[in-house]
Amino acid sequence: MKLILAYSGGLDTSVLVHWFANHHGAEVITYCADVGQEEELDGLEEKAMATGAQAHRTLNLVDEFARDFIYPMARGNAVYESQYLLGTSIARPLIAKAQIEIAREFNADTVAHGATGKGNDQCRFELTFCALAPDLKILAPWRDASFRKRFPGRTEMIEYCREHKIDVEASASKPYSMDRNLWHISYEAGILEDPWFDPTTPENRSMFKLTEDPMLAPDEPQYIELEFLAGDCVAIDGKKGTPAEIIRSLNSIAGKHGIGRVDLVENRFVGMKSRGVYETPGGTILLHAHRQLETLTMDRDLMHLRDSLIPRYAELIYYGFWYAPEREALQALIDESQKTVSGIVRLKLYKGNVTTVGRKSDLSLYDTAVASMEGDLSDYQPEDAGGFIRLNGLRLMERARKQGYKPV
Repeated sequence: MKLILAYSGGLDTSVLVHWFANHHGAEVITYCADVGQEEELDGLEEKAMATGAQAHRTLNLVDEFARDFIYPMARGNAVYESQYLLGTSIARPLIAKAQIEIAREFNADTVAHGATGKGNDQCRFELTFCALAPDLKILAPWRDASFRKRFPGRTEMIEYCREHKIDVEASASKPYSMDRNLWHISYEAGILEDPWFDPTTPENRSMFKLTEDPMLAPDEPQYIELEFLAGDCVAIDGKKGTPAEIIRSLNSIAGKHGIGRVDLVENRFVGMKSRGVYETPGGTILLHAHRQLETLTMDRDLMHLRDSLIPRYAELIYYGFWYAPEREALQALIDESQKTVSGIVRLKLYKGNVTTVGRKSDLSLYDTAVASMEGDLSDYQPEDAGGFIRLNGLRLMERARKQGYKPV
């Protein structure tokens, strides 16, 4: 068996390299995806080889991640359960797609991941494998009862590494788990499993990496202008940038002002509720500005139709159906709706808050002559409203007359 393992160099995947090589007799090739996690990736190849891997690949996927995954998702204003900006969810299909490409390079017959058997990531990885490489065998050790019996906790994994002289830096107690990429950081498990636990107190606030505590943010607001072209942010304060450059800059700007924190209890795809804490500073102001420009440039009924589909679109991303036909069909509608979403939005950032203070576009549908309460020289004639109201009220009048409707 030749196996491609998604590898980070941490405790879990270090154990997996040795376990697959020695207990499954597998030829293990490790693979790490750089999606902007800002972690030190140097030395991973040497570490993996010393642990039992036959080869290693580290791929820089940051630009592809921003351009082909984050930006299309942002065009759809995707937010899961009204709060979660899908930072972990949107990275998984790209990581899994690249893992398949490595499998083809090495003519491997198996792919493996270290995602927990209780979480969403196992679904996201494996649904991508199903969609793009149904011929590959999938190994998910945390769904193997014998593996869980051997490693019921981190203590046993650390002891295993000591026994087999596997170099890892880990402690038996870890207060929470963290996942980071270009779009966000997520925190869950450990001390956060108590939904009453407050991570924002002075003694706990060091958990946050991307955002300043809003109470400690600057006392003066910052004004910022975001320029969009066909739904994509292309410049900040007039300075053009690639999607990855834009997101990095927005993370820095918004994080300084304590913007982008979310603490929620969400519904996992596998059925359970889970508490998660997220930081998405740049994404928060990007989506806010994008929505504001849409209000200026998007047709009403097109917007309402698209908005009705956002919960389903976000759900598909959260569950792991990025490569499903229904997600692709929704994406086509979303992208069509964005053709006129071009212009500039001005925001004020202050102590965790984002306030819109201006928007403009050459494609604006806002007509002062129509909207103004002063004068009436426009295509809109107030006299027309009478018939409009009577027609819309006809069914209500008939209900009252014929059925004797009384309000509850």
